[in-house]
Amino acid sequence: MLTTNFLDFDFENPFMNASGVHCMTIKELDELSTSAAGAYIMKSATPEKRAGNSEPRYYDVPLGSINSMGLPNLGFEYYLEYALKQQENTKRPLFFSVAGMSVAENIAMLKEIEASDFAGVTELNLSCPNVPGKPQVAYDFELTEETLNQVFTFFTKPLGVKLPPYFDMAHFDQMAEILNKYPLAYVNSINSIGNGLYIDTTSDQVVIKPKEGFGGIGGQYVKPTALANVRAFYTRLKPEIKIIGTGGILTGQDAYEHLLCGATMLQVGTQLQKEGPAIFERLTKELASIMTLKGYQTIDEFRGKLKVID
Repeated sequence: MLTTNFLDFDFENPFMNASGVHCMTIKELDELSTSAAGAYIMKSATPEKRAGNSEPRYYDVPLGSINSMGLPNLGFEYYLEYALKQQENTKRPLFFSVAGMSVAENIAMLKEIEASDFAGVTELNLSCPNVPGKPQVAYDFELTEETLNQVFTFFTKPLGVKLPPYFDMAHFDQMAEILNKYPLAYVNSINSIGNGLYIDTTSDQVVIKPKEGFGGIGGQYVKPTALANVRAFYTRLKPEIKIIGTGGILTGQDAYEHLLCGATMLQVGTQLQKEGPAIFERLTKELASIMTLKGYQTIDEFRGKLKVID
């Protein structure tokens, strides 16, 4: 019932982790691989190992989370070595995420992936709002186009891009016009809403240390923005560019709404952090129940068929 065709592979269901959550170490990745998730993605890699920002840098709040992680990861070679070993034991495509601190670093890592035996899907993270002093590439339309121009002079494997949220119809139009120029496999929308602030009312203090408490917001707070971005890109991108919907998925109903807006795959971040990999079993059951109640046998029967008011 939940089988999802994505890049010519039938995944058992559309659920994945969001890169950055429960995917830092081999142990965590192995736990995802044996969970009920249809697929999983590795931690966004930088060329060298990074410790990330000072702690506390993540905080659970009642309606979601706030974080300023600073891309902690074990380095590009760590994840590539894992991916190459893991793909020998599975037919399911692996998702590999890269997030360099510059365009040059991204190009260098993508060239290594292109030259390697990695046969899965690569995600280029153009949305890293939590690195102090570093702007987001995806909010600079000229730099985004320049980056993709360079990438597609040599990269031939399946590639998607992770995007931040946009808030203006003109920006949806501009970014879609750029993305439609390239043979992208998908866009992943959205990353966290950047530079929120949460206050501990007992201490009158911010709850995370980096950037004087400013951090990316995830969870229930962001679902309406995530749905809007999924819908905006679904209706603007050429059909061969699929959408991975990310943001505010706590329940099967949230997942259903992302699919209704046009997503093909779904990533779970904050709630995975709170519940652990067991969440995927719950989400698949809840989504299947909703589909049964509505009389749907497959996701394709309702995916993208959001109704508007005449």
